[in-house]
Amino acid sequence: MKYAEVSVNSPVAQRQTFSYAIPPGLNVSIGQAVYVPFGEKTAQGIVLELTDLPSVEQTRDITGIIDPQPLLTADRILLAKWLSNYYLSPLFDAVAMMLPPGFERRILTFISPSQHSTDIAPLNEHQNKLLELTREKGRLSLREAEKLLGKKRASATVSQLIKLNLITRSYELERIRVKPQKLPYLQPIADREKIPGIIEKLAKKAPKQAKLLKLLSDQKDAISLAEARLKTGCDKSTADALAQKGLIHIIYIEVRREPLSHYNTTPSGPLRLTTAQESVFEPIRDSIRRRENKSGVFLLHGVTASGKTEIYLQALSETVKLGKRGIALVPEIALTPQTIERFSARFPGRIAILHSQLSLGEQFDEWQRIKNGEVDVVVGPRSALFAPQPDLGLIIIDEEHEWTYKQREQSPRYHARDAAIKLAELTSAVVVLGSATPSTETCYHALQGDYHLLQLQERVVPIENAPLPQVTVVDMREELKDGNRSIFSRALSQAIESILSKKEQAILFLNRRGGATAIQCRNCGFVLKCKRCDVPLTYHSDSGSLICHRCNYKTTVPQTCPRCLSRRIRYLGIGTEKLEEEVKESFPQARLLRWDSDVTQKRLSHEAILNRFRSHEADILIGTQMVAKGLDIPLVTLVGVVIADTSLNLPDFRAGERTFQLLSQVAGRAGRGLSGGQVFIQTYNPGHYAVQTAAKHDYVAFYKQEIEFRRQLREPPFTQLACLTYTHKNDNRCREEAEKTAKRIMALKESRGASGMSLVGPAPAFIHRLRGRYRWQIILRGSDLSSFLAGCPFPQGWTIDIDPVGL
Repeated sequence: MKYAEVSVNSPVAQRQTFSYAIPPGLNVSIGQAVYVPFGEKTAQGIVLELTDLPSVEQTRDITGIIDPQPLLTADRILLAKWLSNYYLSPLFDAVAMMLPPGFERRILTFISPSQHSTDIAPLNEHQNKLLELTREKGRLSLREAEKLLGKKRASATVSQLIKLNLITRSYELERIRVKPQKLPYLQPIADREKIPGIIEKLAKKAPKQAKLLKLLSDQKDAISLAEARLKTGCDKSTADALAQKGLIHIIYIEVRREPLSHYNTTPSGPLRLTTAQESVFEPIRDSIRRRENKSGVFLLHGVTASGKTEIYLQALSETVKLGKRGIALVPEIALTPQTIERFSARFPGRIAILHSQLSLGEQFDEWQRIKNGEVDVVVGPRSALFAPQPDLGLIIIDEEHEWTYKQREQSPRYHARDAAIKLAELTSAVVVLGSATPSTETCYHALQGDYHLLQLQERVVPIENAPLPQVTVVDMREELKDGNRSIFSRALSQAIESILSKKEQAILFLNRRGGATAIQCRNCGFVLKCKRCDVPLTYHSDSGSLICHRCNYKTTVPQTCPRCLSRRIRYLGIGTEKLEEEVKESFPQARLLRWDSDVTQKRLSHEAILNRFRSHEADILIGTQMVAKGLDIPLVTLVGVVIADTSLNLPDFRAGERTFQLLSQVAGRAGRGLSGGQVFIQTYNPGHYAVQTAAKHDYVAFYKQEIEFRRQLREPPFTQLACLTYTHKNDNRCREEAEKTAKRIMALKESRGASGMSLVGPAPAFIHRLRGRYRWQIILRGSDLSSFLAGCPFPQGWTIDIDPVGL
């Protein structure tokens, strides 16, 4: 008998597989999805290994096959195991990222009256309520019971009634969430010579049927019901009537949901590379061609507008010529439309996109298309890395420095850059990391020889060797001294007036949403905070409400202070909404657009804003970090950074690096046309090295300063970090558990002789209370922390973040 090691879709499974026997007559392959018994329930699982002997003495049989075709290849299984081991995540969490969208199905709990029950008195009010409803309906879901009694009380009452043998509990998997789309098509089956006569008869009593049949008789092939409805106004009932009379067939044809249907791109060929571009493309091309079962990692460090995207496109073309395929990652969905336009023009009909703003059906169809080998390039944010792209030859990570490549909110807390390098190692693919401002760690590895360093130091847009925009740092302290209370410095105001008179465009950058970042009582100093999070509520003038940007809690603006009842309420700080109001007031002639997450909730909203700005329907674009990268608009001659200090004062050793990267990236949006460009950085800290080096476009000077700070403070890349966070509704319980765990870790450190490891904390997290739960953190410094922590038990409530990008 054969056995299978299965990763089971259950939170109990954690980082292990479970042995199951393969019953006779059932053909099971590695990577296949199966149903398995797990406790009292039936769960989904993925076969990761086939063996002749099980890992335990007693095994249960696999119940059945979910999909006849394997969903995972051997290299993806190895990647899932590495993700689970390195990031200390449940194994199925890592596996799930590579499965078809909508694959995961929750286990639902149902209760039914016991067939052999006898009434036992007395029952309490809640038990009686639940028992009566169960008997009335015959079968009740646990969710319905929770609606009746509340979550905690329902769970307790169900357990009590089961013990009394009054109800029984059963489990089922929820319904399949997504399937291939099949749409109705209509086709006449009557003799075409007889159809005119039939139409004539129908016209008297059923004119709609006659109209529909006439349309179908004029078609050579079947047409969709949607098209027929559009042309005749007839609905499904009309088609059903004709089908019942035996005059037409209604057939269902599988139709792929097409997320790229709204893109109208014209195919284009490769551009001529400059001498500098050719010098960096050549080693990438040679690596793609040689391959020799070895991966190669390249850091392409090029200033903004240096032509990095053309290098990506030609490297992908070279990969496709060799019968291989590629994946191109962008840091966020906002950049996907621009990337899609350029990539689909170069690879018409051979591009797929994957991101969370697609419908589940679109994601499913794109995933199947990729798996079937129908696309050359997959484009998307970090999750697109796990697309089932066969024959993978090249992985591109654009703007590799972006912290959005790190998954922080759910397990596994992976970094797409490191996962891509591991996937390339498993598939012998080439990796290109591109950025104008590489992360300090990536640059360090390149200089150490771990990656191949390639540099583009000159712009190619709008012409070869075009100058970078001139940057002016404005000291806002001096503006205040001179009596200027506006959020715009005099220099920035004059520059805005100038571009408006010249019919040019400007981008104003402020990395904060909303109208006011806090509301404070001027009488007692009380600041309105979220009732579930330890953060001030942000005022949004569009809706007139206060919103928590962490948990989305909303409330109205109070007329009086909740503490002292004073009416002296003051709005503090500024966000993009307030900035938009100030621009309207200061420059009433300007046409404005705002680009932040508050105005991009709807589908295709990113494309709509981008297209409107490109077609010069607006003079000034106001936005958060969405406008800081990727935009290539020749008419933008001015960029204004309204407040450069937003990220400088965060309690994070990467604060300086993030500020430098944001300033450099947003400055790079200016000067991409023949008119040149200028940038104004407004700051209250003009002497900071991040501001100074960004103003000079001097990455080398920034890196030297930053890497020296890291060396002195023993921060990455000179050590590894792990952030351990415990959450609980009770702050004291949270602190006590954090202290216990810290002692266990220190004891484990002593027993293993890990002298190079140090521990900081436990201490309250920067946001101490989040979504109603208190948070205490422990920070570990050392090496090979995954192996060290794998042997340390963590009770429920802990999250482990290996290589965190924020503390």
